[in-house]
Amino acid sequence: MSLSFIVSLLCSFSAHADDWLTLNIQGVSGELDRNIRAHLGQLPSSKVQRRAYIFNAEDNISAALHSLGYYHGQVEREVLSPEEGTWTLKLTIKPGPPTIIEWVDINLDGEILHDPVVLDWLNSLTIRPGDILNDGIYEQIKSQLVTLALARGYFDGKYIKSVITVNRDMNTARITLNYDSGQRYLIGDVSFEGQTLNSDLMQSLIPFKIDSPYSTANIASLNRELLDTGYFSNIKVLPLVDKSVDFYVPIKVEVSPKPSHSIELGLGADIGNTTEKTLEPRVRLTWRTPQINRFGQSQETSLEWAPDKPKFLTTYTIPLTHPLDDQLKIRLGILRDKYGVTQVYDPNDKKFKNTGELEANKFLVGVIRQQKLDNNWLLSYSLEGIREHYTQSEIDYDPTFVLFGASMSKTVRSDNSLDPKSGYFQHYSVEYANPSLGSSVRLTRIQTKYKWIDTFFEKHRIVTRLDLGINLATEEDLAFIPPSLRYFAGGDQSIRGYSYQELGPYLDYTSASGELTRQVVGGRYLMVGSLEYQYYLTPTWRVAAFVDAGNAFDVNQIEPIVSVGPGIHWISPIGPIKLDLGVGLKETDTVDRPWRIHLTMGSEL
Repeated sequence: MSLSFIVSLLCSFSAHADDWLTLNIQGVSGELDRNIRAHLGQLPSSKVQRRAYIFNAEDNISAALHSLGYYHGQVEREVLSPEEGTWTLKLTIKPGPPTIIEWVDINLDGEILHDPVVLDWLNSLTIRPGDILNDGIYEQIKSQLVTLALARGYFDGKYIKSVITVNRDMNTARITLNYDSGQRYLIGDVSFEGQTLNSDLMQSLIPFKIDSPYSTANIASLNRELLDTGYFSNIKVLPLVDKSVDFYVPIKVEVSPKPSHSIELGLGADIGNTTEKTLEPRVRLTWRTPQINRFGQSQETSLEWAPDKPKFLTTYTIPLTHPLDDQLKIRLGILRDKYGVTQVYDPNDKKFKNTGELEANKFLVGVIRQQKLDNNWLLSYSLEGIREHYTQSEIDYDPTFVLFGASMSKTVRSDNSLDPKSGYFQHYSVEYANPSLGSSVRLTRIQTKYKWIDTFFEKHRIVTRLDLGINLATEEDLAFIPPSLRYFAGGDQSIRGYSYQELGPYLDYTSASGELTRQVVGGRYLMVGSLEYQYYLTPTWRVAAFVDAGNAFDVNQIEPIVSVGPGIHWISPIGPIKLDLGVGLKETDTVDRPWRIHLTMGSEL
């Protein structure tokens, strides 16, 4: 027999496998209909199966009705069995009156009686006297209580009584659940295997105290702490319940260190953030050493190339009292960046035309201590040295700054997803430089940032942000403040519709060649806000509409800018990918009324 004939025969059999019986159910709908069909099972695919299906139909229907509280159901069965063709099973069902729950008695004994998590679960139950009896809900509640008890460390718990008492004459039912939890187990010693780090460092990663009441939440938090360090490639946190002694559960942790070095190559492009509205390619090479020695020190070095914007930055991290919550970071960087826009007046067209941007080469070295406080505030202290070279109004500047800084920030999210339904972010920072401490001029730099997200009625989401900044310096010192410390506006994280750092106060001067030149040099102040409405078409797609407003400005140049636009967002597995179209509502002295497409990726919090 040929292979093609066998395949044809199998396909023919499959096509007619469901033609042995047609099911016609009348008298019920909704949940009852679905439950009855589920109990009846798949339609028969042979003569023997058909006979068994019809024979057992009434028993299966009775079981389906009983599970939903209908104990007086009646079934009329009619079988149409032609000599040739498909048989038909016609079922006319009268479910009868439902059984009503008369009372629900859930009685807890043991230490679980005083567990607030279990009491919250108990208060959240929706089953009430007056409901129609449903065996599925009853079994679900039983299972939930056992699962919750085990997750909370009540390993000796058991049901003393679990029963549904049905009075078929009165069509009523009483539910009784009596659960004795016994004593709650405690967390015992935590041992580590496979790690090459200092034992004190590993112990500091345990986010709970020994002797704490056992809970899977504590076990999960330990796993998360180990994962967040970046030291390990494989992590297993194993509660050894069977080796418990005197109600103490020892915890065994098995880890495997990550490779000593990793190199990551990233390719990308800036879309919507270039002055000429072009696509700007980017190449990024990152070298990481997650664990340099037994004290958990690590380094990360990145080299990024973009047209006229190369960057080199290396960071050496030293854990102090905690590998995650208390770190000392030493940074060294060489960066080139562009700011604002430079224009030359064309007397023929009687307008300014772009000729370039304000370029700056920056060398930095910094020391930062970063601490996470118990209330989830992130506190940082920093000492940073900067030397920056730039040419402004055809004058070369090369100032040096030694900045003493401090910052506080806090992020609150309603969930750990990449697209949280609600949350907020707040950031406050201050930096100070003084000539007597090694800086070219005196400067006090203050910044604050806010972002707030909330979702209303499931599909309606609001995102707002506000960025404020101020540089306190004398008028004659402004030119010596490097561009990286001034304020500019524009870009996908500022005012959409304008390129990155395109907006701000400008200077007019006559160049050495006699041309009238205008250069955006940034300002002492920043005030930028945004309001965005998002609507979810599906769980993974949404549309948006936004208003961005504000600018960077000086006392003598205050020019508010407003842009509006729509957007479409895809909530991908690696985070939201957003395509926004920004349109400026008016022309400025340096920018025509623009429009710009912005493509961004990443969580908003």
